[in-house]
Amino acid sequence: MKTLTVNIPDNLDLDNRELVMLLASKLYEQGKLSLGQAAELAGLTKRTFAELLKNYNVSIFNSPSSDLSSDVLNA
Repeated sequence: MKTLTVNIPDNLDLDNRELVMLLASKLYEQGKLSLGQAAELAGLTKRTFAELLKNYNVSIFNSPSSDLSSDVLNA
């Protein structure tokens, strides 16, 4: 895993955990990380991470609706 140092303005009032959660939730939303990978990045269990996604306006269901339609047809 890579280590990244980020300088953010003091007026943002973000602590390290909040910043990591923002990053993990965005990467999950974009499909770049799985739920498990994003939870690990955030230092949380999958369940806790999934429950916190709503605080970042990120749906736990990040697959396009077309995938759901195709899954139903293939079931």
